Amino acid sequence: MKEIKLTQGLVAKVNDEDFEEMDKHRWYAAKDGNTFYARRRDPLDRAKYIKMHRAIMQTIDGMETDHKDHDGLNNQKENLRNCTHHQNMMNRRLRCDSTSKTRGVCWHKTTKKWQTRIGINGELKHLGLFNRIEDAAKAYNEAAKEYFGDFALLTAGE
Repeated sequence: MKEIKLTQGLVAKVNDEDFEEMDKHRWYAAKDGNTFYARRRDPLDRAKYIKMHRAIMQTIDGMETDHKDHDGLNNQKENLRNCTHHQNMMNRRLRCDSTSKTRGVCWHKTTKKWQTRIGINGELKHLGLFNRIEDAAKAYNEAAKEYFGDFALLTAGE
């Protein structure tokens, strides 16, 4: 593993075999949401930019590159995988405004129980109501493994 220096005192990690090619370019750190990524200007169109992870994975248009560990600057091939947008969303981090701090689980005020749901192809699937948050989280994890496979991001404890 080697590091490529970026702006803002940050570095991007790459595999040894990718270092020489990536180090030919001038990369900078750019924040997208809460995540930093390494990118550079497209020499053919200065209004566009090239993301390092897409260059390393040779991601084709219409596809995305997922960082398994959610670190946008960890561009080692074992941390990257080409995927669809839908698959990339399966591995999305927990929203910062989550009331339960547990993926797929929220408090159901009417029943005073923990409700578990999972998004499948744009539709919310109800998984049940639970007295204990741990049981609700377990139900989410089981469904995530079934529906999302390798892209499942499980709740804590699983």
